[in-house]
Amino acid sequence: MLWDFFWADMGVEAIEECDGWSKITPMGAINTAQLKKGIYIIFHDEPHLVTEVTFVSPGKGSAFYRTKLKNLFTGRVVEFTYKSGEKVEEVLVETHEASYSYFDGSAYVFIEPRTFEQYAVPAEVIGEDKVFLKEGVLYRIKFYDNKPVGVTLPKSIACVVVEAENSVKGDTATSATKLAVVDTGAKVQVPLFIKAGEEITISTETGEYLSRRNN
Repeated sequence: MLWDFFWADMGVEAIEECDGWSKITPMGAINTAQLKKGIYIIFHDEPHLVTEVTFVSPGKGSAFYRTKLKNLFTGRVVEFTYKSGEKVEEVLVETHEASYSYFDGSAYVFIEPRTFEQYAVPAEVIGEDKVFLKEGVLYRIKFYDNKPVGVTLPKSIACVVVEAENSVKGDTATSATKLAVVDTGAKVQVPLFIKAGEEITISTETGEYLSRRNN
């Protein structure tokens, strides 16, 4: 198994490989100084993903941390401010690496490559990230209380352009772009020289074109 956590006092991960999984031991309460994007905490008795942290030190008054937290059950994002020095309970989240296989109409199915165990992740959990799901690509599925609550995407994916606008004749501006649609359904602004049938790399963080791949 792979358990996600961060050592509260040391700020590092401890990982023990075990049958294709990695086991990480949780540390419990952490200080607000250790809050960072990507960790999981308990907020109002429910698990949340920290999606944003900003430290604020005003000229007068106490310092504080402004955060954005995503509820792992509902997907709702809330903003909350912690006073500097507050204790926060970190959450144990299980992660399993699996390749995307198909959409069954209500859930996206991933297959663990070693055991062939299938994981059905509800469409509402994937949300808009569905355009970054590519068959055969490995993703990290997040589980809390044995329920899939999130998917970590690779930083970039390779996609085939299935539709591309025609370039305007005479337009030679190096920064000029046109709209293209790739095989995952994502719509991307690409350079004018990109044509349908070509393979490109796009960022899953911004949805932007990164490069053309060599065939």
